[in-house]
Amino acid sequence: MALTTVRRTSGSRATADSAPTDYLVRVQKIAPALAAAAEEIDRRRELPESIVEALIERGLFRLLLPHSLGGAELLPPQYIPIIEAIAQIDASTAWCINQNSGCSMTAALLAPDIAREIFGGPRGILAWGPGPGEARVAPGGYRVTATWSFASGSQHASWLGCHVPLVEADGAPRLRADGTPVVRTMLFPKTSTEFCDIWHTIGLRGTASNQYSVKDLFVPEAYSVDVLSRRDGTATREEGLLYRFSSLSLYAGGFAGVALGIARSTLSHFIELARDKIPRGARNTLRNNNVIQSEVARAEARLSSARGWLLQSFESITAAVAQRGQITLDERMTIRLASTFAIHTSVEVVDTLYQAAGATAIFNDNPFERRFRDIHSVAQQLQGRQQHFETVGQHLMGLETDTGWL
Repeated sequence: MALTTVRRTSGSRATADSAPTDYLVRVQKIAPALAAAAEEIDRRRELPESIVEALIERGLFRLLLPHSLGGAELLPPQYIPIIEAIAQIDASTAWCINQNSGCSMTAALLAPDIAREIFGGPRGILAWGPGPGEARVAPGGYRVTATWSFASGSQHASWLGCHVPLVEADGAPRLRADGTPVVRTMLFPKTSTEFCDIWHTIGLRGTASNQYSVKDLFVPEAYSVDVLSRRDGTATREEGLLYRFSSLSLYAGGFAGVALGIARSTLSHFIELARDKIPRGARNTLRNNNVIQSEVARAEARLSSARGWLLQSFESITAAVAQRGQITLDERMTIRLASTFAIHTSVEVVDTLYQAAGATAIFNDNPFERRFRDIHSVAQQLQGRQQHFETVGQHLMGLETDTGWL
């Protein structure tokens, strides 16, 4: 039950086909405008249209879309550093891009004409969130009634989706052979929904992760996919290596990248602060304090170690999947563990530096307060659940475990 052994694969066939550095350059070019808009993003609780247009223009919502739709189709170890780089500037923007990008992987499961309809235009952005509901089987499709929340990126999306169990026309649940319910992802235009503004939170305020509802909405069969097909990569219509991974794995790695970006930015700002700040009652600047020197070194070690393990794991797994054609349960467990560890390590780093910054950190016009709020919001989301450690621990010890979130 050992997890995947990590080995470096830089320059391997699995990662040689794309040019992620081009997208990192695009992030650098948008960085000044994004940094200037960060306060507005937090205050408005959504991305301003000027920022959305700049992200669209640079292809940053199309990082995980197939080449056949004009997407970048980046592999996981290429993709995560881009999300991390954006998060160093603004975490809400990075969160939205990762959420919308994970949703976009559904394109590989759709008929080509449907995929082009949803994702073909420049505003072809999909968002979704969890929530209760049902899809009643009807001729040619389903009638969907439900309410969902946490729809990150829905403010600038043109299509929405939801994951709902199927019920037959008589109301009986449709079950698989093993007795579990059949769940499908339904896709529909954003104009078909009603929104409710619920996103009043301590952090990640700019994600506009609001609630939306539909009532007795007809969704044709072709605009739906089996949830299991999104997880195991066996039903993909695309030949690219990326689509042997599930969107869940990219969510995990991408949101870990958000956390790492927040922590890296916090560390950089703290080092800058420590150069000049003289705490009340002290004679020297923070950087001349032995305790602070030690904390900065430990923060660097924690952050670099967590990041290195995450990216090297994805590199190793990507190379293995390229040779084998499919991902294993051990590899999916490695992704989950490395991602969750990166998130919680990032929280520890930010907490330590926030404390060390003293009263400076509590003011809105300093670079610590929002990052502190954002990192704790990241950790409270699904990808940061402490339960993931339990799941992987059960697997390591040969126990039966829930693999639904892998």
